[in-house]
Amino acid sequence: MTPFVDVAFLILSFFMLATKFKPPEPVEILTPNSVSSDKLEDENAMQVTMDKEGRVYFNMVTTNNELKRQLIDNLNKTRNLGLTPTEMNHYMGAGPIGVPFNQLKSLLAKSPADQAKVKQDGIPVKDSASNELYYWVRDAVTLMAGNKVKYYIKGDNNAKYPDFKNVISAFKRNDIYKFSLITTPEDAPIGSPLWRNQQEKK
Repeated sequence: MTPFVDVAFLILSFFMLATKFKPPEPVEILTPNSVSSDKLEDENAMQVTMDKEGRVYFNMVTTNNELKRQLIDNLNKTRNLGLTPTEMNHYMGAGPIGVPFNQLKSLLAKSPADQAKVKQDGIPVKDSASNELYYWVRDAVTLMAGNKVKYYIKGDNNAKYPDFKNVISAFKRNDIYKFSLITTPEDAPIGSPLWRNQQEKK
């Protein structure tokens, strides 16, 4: 019995140390279902999230904290945000950001744990003149130039088309025309070509 308990604790310890936890999101998103075998990349990716109210959030997905540091540092300079080094450090551990630039300083003044408790109003995207998502995407694309970058849009199933169109507009202004939609996977219909393909891989 003792060796069995030892093995059980070894396995438990392994999963506790090796598991990569999903970062907290500012809102709950109910994505539409689809049949897909593609998996999300967790390196050199950019994700835009949109909730059912049309609020938009931006996240640079990378394990390279230096890229996130350069992103917030560049936005701080070009958008005159007046962020302190501490506030920029808080961005490093933050999840998706969904506030206008004029509220970013007050959000990043809080620790990442406290930021998760703040209700974020979303990044303005309503028209081309005030589409602040354009600047987030522009600076992220510039920093990740030379790498194979994946672009993701995670939209709520109840989101409206005009809100989605505003996000696409920010992508188009940055010459991004190819992106992936994040959905909830479901099984392929039995007998379909995708189902047969999956069966062959098993």
